[in-house]
Formats: sequence, C-alpha cells, structure tokens
Amino acid sequence: MPDSVSPPRTIIVTGGAGFIGSALVRHLVAHTAHEVVTLDKLTYAGDERALAEVAAHPRHHFERVDICDGEALRAAFVRREPDAVFHLAAESHVDRSIEAPAEFVQTNIAGTATLLDVIREWIDGPYAAARSDFRLVHVSTDEVYGSLPLESETRFDEGTAYDPHSPYAASKAASDHLVRAWAHTYGLPAILTHSTNNYGPWQYPEKLIPVVVLRALAGESIPVYGEGANVRDWMHVDDHVRALVAVLERGRLGRTYDIGARGELTNLSVVRDICWLLNELVPAGSGGSYERLITFVDDRPGHDLRYATDPGRAERELGWRAEIPWDEGLRATVQWFVDHRAWSVERLRRR
Repeated sequence: MPDSVSPPRTIIVTGGAGFIGSALVRHLVAHTAHEVVTLDKLTYAGDERALAEVAAHPRHHFERVDICDGEALRAAFVRREPDAVFHLAAESHVDRSIEAPAEFVQTNIAGTATLLDVIREWIDGPYAAARSDFRLVHVSTDEVYGSLPLESETRFDEGTAYDPHSPYAASKAASDHLVRAWAHTYGLPAILTHSTNNYGPWQYPEKLIPVVVLRALAGESIPVYGEGANVRDWMHVDDHVRALVAVLERGRLGRTYDIGARGELTNLSVVRDICWLLNELVPAGSGGSYERLITFVDDRPGHDLRYATDPGRAERELGWRAEIPWDEGLRATVQWFVDHRAWSVERLRRR
C-alpha cells in the first residue's frame, strides 16, 4: 500500500543505480504511487542490476545521463516533467577521493551546479505555474562536519559548523553550499539532508562491510586502519530511504535534516561482528575464527576519529525513526554479500 501522503508526483532520482539511490528507487516504486525516473551515468559504482526488481514496472523509467552534461539533463527534464528531484549522484568513497580528488570536484561540485541550473531553468520556465510545488532533496553526508572527540557525548546537529577534512567531505560541503546559495539567490525550493554511514545490499564492494566479507571468505588479511578505534554511526539503508521519503512529504523548505540511527560502533567492533557472523554462516575450513585474519595497518591520511549525529529534528518534525536493529540488519547484509559474492568480485574487476 502506498505510504505517500501527497498526490502522485514524477520524481527524478540522480544516482539512482547506486547503493542508496537504488534502494530509494525500489522503495518509491514499491511503497508510493509516484512515477520514478532514475538518472545515472553508470560509472563503476552504478549497476542496473540493483534496479532489476523495478526495471519492468510501468512507473519506473531509466535514463543513462551524466549530471555534468547540462544538455542531457535538460532533455530529460523536458521528457519527464518532474515535480521533485532527489539528488544522490556523487563520488562517495573517501579513499578514492584521497587518490583522485579531481573526479570528486567534477562530479560533486560541478555536477551539482549543473543540476541546480537545470532545475532553476525548469521551474522558471515550463514548470513556472506549479513552481511552489516543486522540491529538491539534496542528499549529503555527516562528514561535512569534520570529526568529534572519541571520549565525548557530543553529536553533530544541524547547527554544527562545517569542517570537512577529506577531499570527499570538502566536495560534499561545497555542494551543500551551492544548494543553499541557489535557494537564497534564486528561490530554488530545496531541503538538505546529512546521513550517517549506511550499510545494506548492493553496496559497492570497496566499503568496509563488503570488504571484510570478501577478504574473509578468500582467506585474505582483513585490514583495519590504526587500532580500529574510529567510531561511526551505522544505519541500514532502508531506514535512510524511509527518512528521505519523509523529507519529501513533510520536510520544511530551506530546512536541513540530520539522519542517523544512534548506532555508534568502533571500526574494530564492526569487523569483529562480521567475523562472528561469518563463523556461523560460512565456517572456515580450518575450523578457526575469521578474526585471525584481522591485520592492523597504517591509518589513512586525515582519518576522522568519530562521527555521531543527533537525528532529533528528523524524529520530531518528520515522524521518522530508525527501526532496523544493528544485529538484524548486519546479519541480513552479511548473508546478502555471501550469497552475492560473485557480483562483488565482478564489480571490483570493473573499477
């Protein structure tokens, strides 16, 4: 049954074949009456297979479009006549941003600026009569806020000053500022969100959870930066996409919503939890624990100590709350990557 409270819209999801984007597309098609248009360039991180269950649905449409290509974006807007946009297209892997920051500047900053101009032209031109009904939900990250002390109860909130430390975080901070500037200068109807670490099926296998699963099953060392003491707030991707739909339905224009699960864990504890699950799901041939493969390696440059987000505003104003317990969500996620090991290996070969 649809969970939307507004009339049916035509919604564009940029980056809709990526990890979070595809989860959002699947949710929108399954639980709302909206028409959903996936725009994706299909780089290494995008995969149409993540959309297989909605590919033939009459309310889902896929277009291969690069958000840096203004003409292709304009043509897609004319064809699809959107009432709303979820903007998730982005380069998102911190280690990659350290190795190749220019790609992050191009996609996350220049691409966002291109999209904003196309939206402005759309709502000032063909969509002008219904401009007040249009919505842009810009999906960002808590990493724009920088780092918190390990021994602290402080959490990020919507009033926290920006202090990005990695090229990825800086590029997302810049895109946030662009959205706010377009909203202030041109009256673009936008809402921003900042999410904590997501996990779940179809996540690109460079990320922590799939890396641990793949390396453990291959009998390879499992690298842990430093002492593994860095803390992240982990949230299942399905909780995140429910929050994004709530932002579209009930969020206030010009508002920022920080979305998290209050699920702080050290990196080492996450790795150990995965190893314990694998001991049960896929016992090692030697009978030993996968924990023996954990190897501590030199920390990466500028590695933030702790992220923790206060989702109180989203809980109060949107009526949303993270619901999937860590133990339950992690077990299902680890099982998914065990079952889809061949997909993960193939994705890594294509990078």
